[in-house]
Amino acid sequence: MKSQVGRRVVVLGGSMAGCLAARVLAESYQEVVLVDRDTVLGVAETRRGAPHTVHAHALHARGHLIMEDLFPGLTDGLLAAGVPSGDLGELHWYLNARRLRPARTGLMSVMAPRPLLEEHIRAQVAAEPNVTFLERHDILGIVADEARERITGVRVEPRDGGGELLLDADLVVDTTGRGSRTPAWLEELGYRRPDEERVKIGLAYTTRHYKLRPGMLNGALSINPVASPAHPRGAFFGKIGPETINLSLTGILGDHPPTEPEAFLEYTRTLPVPDIYEAVRDAEPLFDPVSFRFPASVRKRYERLSRFPERLLVMGDAVCSFNPVYGQGMTVAAMETLELRRQLRRGGPPEPGEFFTRVSRVIDMPWDVSVSGDLDFPGVEGRRTLKVRAGNAYMARLQYAATKDAKVTEGFLRVAGLLDPPEALMKPPMMLRVLRHAVRKPPPGQARRAPAAPGPRPVGDGRV
Repeated sequence: MKSQVGRRVVVLGGSMAGCLAARVLAESYQEVVLVDRDTVLGVAETRRGAPHTVHAHALHARGHLIMEDLFPGLTDGLLAAGVPSGDLGELHWYLNARRLRPARTGLMSVMAPRPLLEEHIRAQVAAEPNVTFLERHDILGIVADEARERITGVRVEPRDGGGELLLDADLVVDTTGRGSRTPAWLEELGYRRPDEERVKIGLAYTTRHYKLRPGMLNGALSINPVASPAHPRGAFFGKIGPETINLSLTGILGDHPPTEPEAFLEYTRTLPVPDIYEAVRDAEPLFDPVSFRFPASVRKRYERLSRFPERLLVMGDAVCSFNPVYGQGMTVAAMETLELRRQLRRGGPPEPGEFFTRVSRVIDMPWDVSVSGDLDFPGVEGRRTLKVRAGNAYMARLQYAATKDAKVTEGFLRVAGLLDPPEALMKPPMMLRVLRHAVRKPPPGQARRAPAAPGPRPVGDGRV
């Protein structure tokens, strides 16, 4: 199939979306050049260009299945590297301070740290004979033809000097994430910027890794009290390697987990379940807490543009950046990659208008899920339609029912894993299970906090 579409494609950005795109583009182009400002090959640690990767990341069930299809043996390679795994339904999930009933879902949760997952994927992409990684190069801009109707290349510059380079291209794919400059480049070429939808959430993650010791997780693979309006402080606490455990605290609307170690521990104590605090209060930390701020979810509406240059695509977080608490980003990027492959297999270059329309359909469901969940927090600004209010009222009942019924847990996690649409939770058999336990909206569960340690201990003030 190689070379049936074009000679060279340049992919901007070497993170997850870029590597996934490069994998399928290599099936149809003679040469794929992947440009990144960092050294990325052989790097299994957090790097300067992707500081968020130190924090907890989730690869949803659908994303895992797509990646295993694109990269056969990926899961076995991660397990051989010591990455823990287990059934998604048997993790310790807490919603509204209540633990969901464990369920055998058949959905594997592979607890790979994001940098390690990316390193395994990059290694397979780099092994493709027609893929080249151009590392440590800044991306200066795109180049268009004289009529400004078609993109013909990219200007880059080595970070160690040597002057500007022009990379001719039959296609350019922007996967540079939230900082994408495509809107500005469009404006420079005489096009309109895409409309943006923003949901301000004022989120921050603060993360610390600890040395694993026996009994730390009470037999669980991870313990995850998910933030809710009644209990807005959340955490993801799980084993990520043979001897390493990750704790990522989350705080919304400016209530940010602090980076000062004692205040970080105190914030952990205020979680609605005591298990995590009791596990880490005397544990051996591997580094001081580090934070990452996420001010807003952002969706760029490229599909609504009436004009767009040929031979240019935008993917991943550069199109839509979700609240990371929902763990949707990598899976949505994988789903977009399948849409790219479908267009390429027709034998011609992707048509931007059709591609963005199809990508928009991919994004619609996870965007609605995350935005509706965010709007359940009274402090989040946004229009609460009847659909949003009714959906959140039903979800409160369903989440309570999932603490009583493993089948409800399974259905909930299949939707959260982007395998089933939200409508699956509204089917009569599921609604009967939900209403059996929660005809009325249940009150939130009561927090069970560990007692404060004796003596003075600073309390987190929200600064990071």
